[in-house]
Amino acid sequence: MPTVAVDKYALFEALGRKYTTEEFDHLCFEFGIELDEDTENDPDRPKDEAPQLKIEIPANRYDMLCHEGITLMLKIFLGQTTVPNYRVVAPANGEIQQITVHQSTEQIRPYVSCAILRGVKFTQARYDSFIALQDKLHQNLCRQRTLVSMGTHDLDTVKGPFTYEALPPQDIVFAPLNQTKVMNGKELMEFYDKDKNLGRYLHIIRDSPVYPVILDANRNVCSLPPIINSDRSKITLDTRNVFIEITATDRTKVEVVNHILVAMFSEYCDEPFTVEPVKIISAHNNESRETPNMTPRATTAEVSYINSCCGLQLSAEEICASLKKMSLIAKPSATDKNLIDVDIPITRADVLHQCDIMEDVAIAHGYDNLTKTFPSKSGTIAAPLPLNKLADIARNEAAMCGWTEVMPLILCSHDENFAWLNRKDDGKTAVRLANPKTVEYQVVRTSLLPGLLKTIRENRKHSLPIKVFEASDVAFKDDTLERKSRNERHFAVAYCAKTSGFEVVHGLLDRLMAMLSTGFNEAGALEQKEGYWIEGADDDTYFPGRGANIWVRYPDGKTEKIGSFGILHPSVLEKFEIPYPVSALELNLEAFI
Repeated sequence: MPTVAVDKYALFEALGRKYTTEEFDHLCFEFGIELDEDTENDPDRPKDEAPQLKIEIPANRYDMLCHEGITLMLKIFLGQTTVPNYRVVAPANGEIQQITVHQSTEQIRPYVSCAILRGVKFTQARYDSFIALQDKLHQNLCRQRTLVSMGTHDLDTVKGPFTYEALPPQDIVFAPLNQTKVMNGKELMEFYDKDKNLGRYLHIIRDSPVYPVILDANRNVCSLPPIINSDRSKITLDTRNVFIEITATDRTKVEVVNHILVAMFSEYCDEPFTVEPVKIISAHNNESRETPNMTPRATTAEVSYINSCCGLQLSAEEICASLKKMSLIAKPSATDKNLIDVDIPITRADVLHQCDIMEDVAIAHGYDNLTKTFPSKSGTIAAPLPLNKLADIARNEAAMCGWTEVMPLILCSHDENFAWLNRKDDGKTAVRLANPKTVEYQVVRTSLLPGLLKTIRENRKHSLPIKVFEASDVAFKDDTLERKSRNERHFAVAYCAKTSGFEVVHGLLDRLMAMLSTGFNEAGALEQKEGYWIEGADDDTYFPGRGANIWVRYPDGKTEKIGSFGILHPSVLEKFEIPYPVSALELNLEAFI
């Protein structure tokens, strides 16, 4: 969870009283956040630095990533204020600023959203909080600027209407923030290549033939998203009018970021909680509109659902009163006594379903005040999932036969999963990580063998034989499912010794099948009889003529290959740096559910 540091005295002043550390910790607990640290008595705190409260915020509460958000939500929770009336107000001259989106941006970063804060009054604390909120959003919701990035500009230093384009790097020329040297896009990439802060974002657009760019009416560069703004339009403590531009690859998140940013700092405008709209002209993708839209989202929630989940018997009016403490505006439905109508303000992007509304009711009511035991009709007796119970049976049998269980990571390198096992990747099987940190974590394994063999490699100096097993999940792509992938529970063993140990692995297979009440079908596929049998396998993972597939015929007559075993090919052992013969077995446990 993100941690936000706020000025202790400023927060307590805003809340109207001083709290002891214990009292404020309890308030945080009641609201569903957590006080991580109070630095007032920290001997390492600089004497000229005000004491800070470091507060852990739930990852989905983007509205509380700054001092302003935490203060507002706690004041609403304590009943000291109500949800602000956020309003979109047209400029006094009636001329709404415009930004035209070019079709070229579809190549790299297609969405944009804007807003203007008029008459902002910055202090050093407010300015620092404004910058810190942008950084927190970039690190969390914006996924390191890959999904969304924002730029803030002094509107008095640029001139509208604006354009959002994608241009070749050499055509984008400007002096970046806090620099005097004018550079083009390629020179800028080289300049910031080793920068500890900005260098980590360069990969987002570096290899693209075009870079996104915000230009004003005079073709002056305002920003090069998602990297850096122009020094020409930087905001300072003297800035009074702030132009906010947000570019993104995600249509929903670009609006969420816009709402959070303007909601938190519109209170410092001459007319608090107002924001000036910007007209987006984007005819090529039907995204033309005025942003931001500050209208609350309307939804409903069931009284019976909320009460059943919380173990309460609250009336619709009592639920609405509880939701008021959580910044939601609710009232009993005029058409159905079991429904409440809820207006969700722009700050609460985390409310997606009535279960989120139910959670807010529980928080407002107080977790300490919820019924400690549920009615007997809802009582249940815990039981393991059939698949987990089956895996435990396999574990127990292997352990009682003298094998040692290991638990390697589910991620591995692409080569370990395919090339090192003499297998080819068809591109339709393995789930790949989009941006792996190291080559060891490129794919989600489709076999348990790489983990077992790496375990043997790291323990090859131990006494022989080495007998290890694992019962765990592998993953496969599956376009028929919503998440486009599926897990599959496998069981695998590996036997390493001075002799191959093929008979040892085969014996464990027979024992495991006996415990799973699956008899051996001697005639195999030739006889329509339940049971399992083995057939020679043409599998490059195993030594030629020393590998076999495991087949099963079910009571309904269906046959299925459920696994394979054999003596591993010398080239496989060489890749995993194992100097002794190894026999391995892997089968799909889900076939026995």
